[in-house]
Amino acid sequence: MRIIGGKLKGIRLSAPASLPVRPTTDMAKEALFNILYNTYDFDSCDVLDLFSGTGNISIEFASRGIKSVTSVDKHSGCVYWLESVIKKYELPQITTVKADVFKFLDQHKKSYQIIFADPPYDLPNIPEIAQKVLNNGLLTEHGLLVIEHPSFLKLNFLQGFTETRRYGNSSFSFFENPADE
Repeated sequence: MRIIGGKLKGIRLSAPASLPVRPTTDMAKEALFNILYNTYDFDSCDVLDLFSGTGNISIEFASRGIKSVTSVDKHSGCVYWLESVIKKYELPQITTVKADVFKFLDQHKKSYQIIFADPPYDLPNIPEIAQKVLNNGLLTEHGLLVIEHPSFLKLNFLQGFTETRRYGNSSFSFFENPADE
């Protein structure tokens, strides 16, 4: 994976092949960060990265000067690898949490300006992510939830849905806090 912007721009990171991950493609990541970077003031944003895997998205946020990122993944190998990258590149704004994402969403109380979720594409309960984030008040006013998912999966029926952008076999669905409407 390649960091596409910020202080680590151009650095290539090679996660161990044994990790159960499917990193966001460079094309999709670049498009996503163009949207986010033109919408939010990164140095004052708190981000939640769900199903963080290799930390591809968390590292990109940190490279671009985000205030803080909380990276949640249940796979200890992913968490360990991300922690080694945090240490190597001095990225103190990233905090790792080893946890089941759905349990985390039920118990966590902090709210975020940006929440990104990149669940395994075969996860049957992907729509629950949006429901839990919105119902548990995890988005700030004018906050944004982005769920990466297979393009065949439609999430436009969920509360807070605003749009989907497709990048090949992957899509990003965007959700806003319904209180903002």
